[in-house]
Amino acid sequence: MLTKSLKRLFAATAICLAAHMAAPLAGAQTDVAIKTNLIYDATTTINLGAEMQVAPRWSVDLSGNFNAWKFSGGKRWKNWSVQPEARYWFCQPMGGHFVGIEAHGGQYNIGGIDLGGLSFLGTDFGKLKDRRYQGWFVGGGVTYGYSWLLHRHWNLEAEIGIGYSYTRYDAFNCVGCGKKVESDKEHHYVGPTKLALNLVYVF
Repeated sequence: MLTKSLKRLFAATAICLAAHMAAPLAGAQTDVAIKTNLIYDATTTINLGAEMQVAPRWSVDLSGNFNAWKFSGGKRWKNWSVQPEARYWFCQPMGGHFVGIEAHGGQYNIGGIDLGGLSFLGTDFGKLKDRRYQGWFVGGGVTYGYSWLLHRHWNLEAEIGIGYSYTRYDAFNCVGCGKKVESDKEHHYVGPTKLALNLVYVF
């Protein structure tokens, strides 16, 4: 099963690269890029993104992240997520201002994190200090960003997104114990859904 999946991945990568190489011959420039979010890097979250131009001012972007580490003091920030996005560029793909529409989904297991009683648009993040939450989420939103051209192949990209997430979760009385205090609860979140400072390599 894994071998078949790897073969499909290699085949898709080869097709993308072939399309990129053939574009100049067809009289059109197609940009392909890979990126890492420096904000996620700072929180030890493994992440990778890829973007491809699909029209003169349009591109599609796909990013994913994964964190499975335990931190000191009983803190947990385990999560994984994927976030596809369609972008419209006002000047040229991968340069200047852009707006986008994104979707997102993933799972989390977090707790023991003191955010100083922060509450935002109906979501009480202060509960993360004494409880652990485990569940999944899905949603979408709109984004705005800007990409600075640093070099022929290097960009620095900043982006913020606002949107909605639906989540279902179980809550536990403390970070390290297994005593469940809430089961299969749901929550509707409205607020920031994306924050990125990407270091981008354009092929």
